[in-house]
Amino acid sequence: MKPIKLAHSPITYYVSRAGQGEWVLFLHAAFVNHAMFQTQFAYFEQKYNILAVDIIGHGQSADARKGDTIEKMSKWIYDILEAEKIAKIHLVGVSLGAVLAQDFANRYPGAVSSLACFGGYDINHFDAKRKKENGAQQMLMMLKAFFSMRWFAKANRKISAYTPQAQAEFFAMNLLFPKKSFKFLATLGSMVNRYETGQRAYPLLIGCGQFDIPMELEEVKAWKNREPDCTAIIFENAGHCVNMDVPEEFNQTMEKFWKNTTKQSR
Repeated sequence: MKPIKLAHSPITYYVSRAGQGEWVLFLHAAFVNHAMFQTQFAYFEQKYNILAVDIIGHGQSADARKGDTIEKMSKWIYDILEAEKIAKIHLVGVSLGAVLAQDFANRYPGAVSSLACFGGYDINHFDAKRKKENGAQQMLMMLKAFFSMRWFAKANRKISAYTPQAQAEFFAMNLLFPKKSFKFLATLGSMVNRYETGQRAYPLLIGCGQFDIPMELEEVKAWKNREPDCTAIIFENAGHCVNMDVPEEFNQTMEKFWKNTTKQSR
């Protein structure tokens, strides 16, 4: 997929067209880039039209202008959809990508075919205590990055992936993350508890890996309790970035979910 950039936007995006099929947007985790979905691109490129982005500060979207912030990601994504003439799209977000996928769904629900969030939390109902704990853990990781990005990446790979192969892939991408881009993550809190969750007009899938941090497993359970109609899944032998740890199971899960979504919309 070749990189594309719209005028007046720092975001680089990538498109693969399969024909007249449905569209899927993949939103990656923090500190890596769209390449974390390479296995998904290869599996789905003949079945779905694929859209991927490098989130601001990551990959080829690191050159931002004054005033560019992560809160603008949803608007930039919507502009991409309009430019590519995409009316509705399946959203798939992992970790940071799950936060941004939800923010987009909050702002542009009519453009959403389905929403799938992994290794994330319900941004419309995030407990203040857990928010504080999460912030403290992030600050500790950022201190490691201040002293050494390599040290930071080594620690981060064990948090972000479970299998040795996924850890190695995550580590290699993490090393490319520029220190200056930490500033873009500082304002993520502005998306939390900003909207009320209404009646969703699209299916919701949530989940994480069995070896993700305990707080994440608790978040998935609490989210399922709030929205019992959603589908929840815990991937065995996987950590935070489930699509990298168990790509075959992940791909099969997504394919089944989208097929059911299509049947329900008919």
